[in-house]
Amino acid sequence: MATRKNTNRVRFTKGRVEGFECPAGQSEAFLWDTESAGLGLRVRAGGSKQYVFQGRLHGRTLRLTIGKPAAWDIDEARTEARRLRVLVDNGVDPRDEKAEREQAAEAARQEKERGVVSLGDAWDAYVKTRRPDWSEHHAADHDKAMQAPGQARKRSHKLTTAGALWPLRDERLADLTADRLAEWLNAEKAKRPTVAARAYRLLRACLTWAEGRPEYRGLVAADAVTNTEVRRAVPKPQARGDVLQREQLAPWFDAVRMMGNPVVSAYLQALLLTGARREEMGRLRWEDVDFQWRSLTIRDKVEGERVIPLTPYMAHLLAALPRRNEWVFSSPTAKAGRLMDGNHAHTRVLAAAGLPHLTLHDLRRSFGTLSEWVECPVGVVAQIQGHKPTALAEKHYRRRPLDLLRLWHTKIEAWILDQAGIDQPAEDEQPAGLRVVDGRAPA
Repeated sequence: MATRKNTNRVRFTKGRVEGFECPAGQSEAFLWDTESAGLGLRVRAGGSKQYVFQGRLHGRTLRLTIGKPAAWDIDEARTEARRLRVLVDNGVDPRDEKAEREQAAEAARQEKERGVVSLGDAWDAYVKTRRPDWSEHHAADHDKAMQAPGQARKRSHKLTTAGALWPLRDERLADLTADRLAEWLNAEKAKRPTVAARAYRLLRACLTWAEGRPEYRGLVAADAVTNTEVRRAVPKPQARGDVLQREQLAPWFDAVRMMGNPVVSAYLQALLLTGARREEMGRLRWEDVDFQWRSLTIRDKVEGERVIPLTPYMAHLLAALPRRNEWVFSSPTAKAGRLMDGNHAHTRVLAAAGLPHLTLHDLRRSFGTLSEWVECPVGVVAQIQGHKPTALAEKHYRRRPLDLLRLWHTKIEAWILDQAGIDQPAEDEQPAGLRVVDGRAPA
């Protein structure tokens, strides 16, 4: 049998609320206020008390909890009961209205939190998410762009300088307006235009990614990075013309061959004689060198890998290197076991030879330029260097065999060596001391 509820109606006072108790034998009892229709006080057998509201909605009884008397005084409870009565009288379920208010409050809270998200927050999340898909070089570009100043360097006593994006790191995404980005670009390009242009492209990719994420969407103005003034502020790329000239080959080779480190010496010559990228050549393994069929397998950043000829002088050069580990250009002091940076050594070579400054990438550019002296087809040079085909015929119909590449590559090497006063070995001449197993020189 259901327990009969106490339905007394009185005008609520502090004393009556405090003195109301659940009769013995009942699980709960109610006391109703005569001043505010629907306001009640529920007391349970254990002694707990709560104000409640009771009304009818769509023909059904509706009862809602308002709160404990310790938190609500009588006037506050009456005000809330009247508010709930108005909702019910208008056919609105107070529970739905409460849920909407809570959702609105949560949305406002989230929007407030979103409003303080900085570029650094989004950048760190972006790099963490995308890094597995990037090459080591591309990941390093991002690290350098957001590099903190004043940090210790790995191979220098000098401290790091701030990356191009560092000045924006602590700024809110909401503050990255077109005006702010143009201001940043103008300041950066005055010091380092090429770096600023690269940083802009990395930032644009990051913000595009952020716009696709719900936690960052809408925080940056849609046209912030594509605004006309911002794009005008981006430094225009300048084609570099720094290459070794014909008359500079002899002093350059003399200085390189006089180096005390044969690995670095061979590495620099290999860059010039193959036109490979510095990291491609630095990652060359002994298993990639085929002395029998005279080929090199280059880990290509464009197509994954490419096979190029192992020309006569290059074969003798590599065969003379020490086989310390898997790397052709090994280093007993480097943590990775291979040559990591030849820039400083090359700078010393240039100084010794009395030549103007050239980067390692300039050696790659020099190969392409010097090859014109033997009237080598442009497509052959592009395939050896790993450039993407440009013309339709090159892209879809011409993929030259290794023998044809070797014909031209050997001519290019012979011409360069001739200008340097160096004799090119005969193609069939076996490098001195070379021991070949299955075409490879074992470590």
